[in-house]
Amino acid sequence: MIITTGGKARSHLRSRARELGMELGIKYIERSNQSIEKLLEMTGEGIVVVEKERIKLYAQSDEDPIFFHPNSSMFRIKRLQKGEDDPLIRNTGLQEGMSFLDCTLGWASDSIVAAYVVGEGGKVVGIEGSPTISLLTKIGLKLYQHENWNMVQAMRSIDVQEGNHLPYLEKLETDSFDVVYFDPMFEESILSSDGINPLKKHAIYETMTEKGIEEAKRVARKRVVLKDHWKSKRFERFGFKVEKRKTSAFHFGHIDLVSDTSDKDC
Repeated sequence: MIITTGGKARSHLRSRARELGMELGIKYIERSNQSIEKLLEMTGEGIVVVEKERIKLYAQSDEDPIFFHPNSSMFRIKRLQKGEDDPLIRNTGLQEGMSFLDCTLGWASDSIVAAYVVGEGGKVVGIEGSPTISLLTKIGLKLYQHENWNMVQAMRSIDVQEGNHLPYLEKLETDSFDVVYFDPMFEESILSSDGINPLKKHAIYETMTEKGIEEAKRVARKRVVLKDHWKSKRFERFGFKVEKRKTSAFHFGHIDLVSDTSDKDC
């Protein structure tokens, strides 16, 4: 894989791409008016292209490039700033200073909202099993610009970890995070989304297991939360208390661990 810039990039953008390549261990190549097709022929692998507005990934296996975008997090944070409600925050019970582990990071939309709520005193870690999505999300969170500085600060604070969630959970100490969160790719189809569709080809379709949920309950101090399609059987299978929302294609479920504190301390 290599990293380069758009065709007519200014010097500061080339410097940004070069520095990013050094940080990520990706070779930087000067674009020099070379086409993406030619560069793909040269590398045989993916090309990360740093542009002014976004970061794109071109791969031979894809018809179109994929690019990071924070999706719904932008307007959700604006709503929170107006004092309005957010279903993720309501179901996780997140407050300033708390910690949040996202086991299925994707484009990090939910983690950005969580990071905004927990603030500088809190902690948000996201685990992503797809190397491609993990790389783009890590770069996107670092470089994405927006007029809402609070949102930018939230994005910069997220710690992205590549890997599958179960081995990561198994290495964590008991009660490491206040909330452990799952948002797996839906088993049922939902309406098309420009933000979700590009992920489908590169996503890791991990199966949620009893072992994974038990590890999540061990790691979480307060709650384990699942976001899933309203038809999903995972809520019942794993013992989640469901908040049903009539107008939404997905519901939230939670397992409250506060009452189990005495058991966990034994």
